[in-house]
Amino acid sequence: MTGLWVLVAVLVAATAVGLLLRARNGRVRNAKPVRDLPGPVTDVLDPASAVTLVQISTTFCAPCRHAKAVLGPLAERTDGLHHVELDVTNQPEVAQSLSVLRTPTTIALTPDGRELLRVGGVPKGPELLAALRPHLTTRTA
Repeated sequence: MTGLWVLVAVLVAATAVGLLLRARNGRVRNAKPVRDLPGPVTDVLDPASAVTLVQISTTFCAPCRHAKAVLGPLAERTDGLHHVELDVTNQPEVAQSLSVLRTPTTIALTPDGRELLRVGGVPKGPELLAALRPHLTTRTA
């Protein structure tokens, strides 16, 4: 009988963790505190765009491909928005210096490197665009 209770407890805990992770996936969060950006990140910032979306990815990350499919077209049809994917598979120090714990993580940066917001997981295009709207001008979607 004890084994049954242990099984039920594990199932309840796993369900709770799964629901929590699902709720946090793709949610737009406020910027992290200001810090110096690593070189690979400053190298990809677009000075001509109001916002650069830096997607932190790894080689074997399946959700990273989905994030790229959302962010690429969003940047193409939005004035002042630039998207770049940064693979940190062989550069874990970059992810560590940015406090990135999972991939994909998308960080919205100004041309001078100020972080506006970040999204862990696959971003939701309309929600991300709404959060960025004060920082850019958009074409018709």
